[in-house]
Amino acid sequence: MNENANDDAQIRYRVRHLTEYRYSNNVAVCQNQVRMQPVTGGNVTCERTDLSIAPEPTSRDEHIDYFGNRVITFSIEAIHKSLTVDVESIVAVSAQMTTETQPSPEWETLLATSPDDLRRPMIDEHRFGSPRITPSEPFAKYAVGSFTPRRNIIDAALDLTRRINADFKYDTTATTVATTTKEAFTLRAGVCQDFAHVEIACLRAMGLAARYVSGYLRTLPPPGKERLIGADESHAWVEVYAGETIGWLGLDPTNACLVGTDHIPVCIGRDYDDVSPMRGVVLGGGTNTLKVSVDVEPIEPRERTSQASGSNGAG
Repeated sequence: MNENANDDAQIRYRVRHLTEYRYSNNVAVCQNQVRMQPVTGGNVTCERTDLSIAPEPTSRDEHIDYFGNRVITFSIEAIHKSLTVDVESIVAVSAQMTTETQPSPEWETLLATSPDDLRRPMIDEHRFGSPRITPSEPFAKYAVGSFTPRRNIIDAALDLTRRINADFKYDTTATTVATTTKEAFTLRAGVCQDFAHVEIACLRAMGLAARYVSGYLRTLPPPGKERLIGADESHAWVEVYAGETIGWLGLDPTNACLVGTDHIPVCIGRDYDDVSPMRGVVLGGGTNTLKVSVDVEPIEPRERTSQASGSNGAG
């Protein structure tokens, strides 16, 4: 079975994520964290990633967080009325191992990992509640229709993914970044963040390990139309632990599909709170306007770049 959105063996991309803030009054000090740079791990190889900030930061540090994500922390301690963060990366994305040659275990066998599995703590922690997700009986009741006895994990999880896509309306006006998972579930509406949170809540309510993935999705223009620069979007989807052979299986409830090579993962976590692209505080500034542009461009295999130093496995 291969139901990836794109079944090419590997695709290379140049990704640019541009964030621009404009302030009505002067900002005296700002402090921010950025999680927009891919790292090598899983089905992604990060060949190069660069981040530029204007104005020039007073201080800038880098670390790898608990989940393996690359984090840039910076402060600007000078008067400014704008802030620009520009991230450009070159990555190669491989297809998931979900063909008919891969054994797909029954979902009940995944309710506990083997005591001998050294990855057990990093798997088991994704079975429980997190800041934005509380697994509960309503989610279990919804999910049980997909997780019938002895059904294999791929079929069951993909069925749940498709049901969420069919039952929930994609509506950018229905929710905000602060909408809770319970509220989105009741509304049966939202955006990719909400769809991902709902599916994770359902999977965890069934006792499975599921985690949140933020990244980018290549969008294809209509036939005969040019690709619009900056028209691609940040995206969110889900990974469920599918056993030692398959590992973490990517599911996209917004598009009712398994994750394919059109999906470019950047960060993983328990939910959105662990992976928000940029967060921070400012002193002053008045009101602000935010402009975000994301461009995902496939590039030819013959183009070569040097391996980025500091690229770390994200699990």
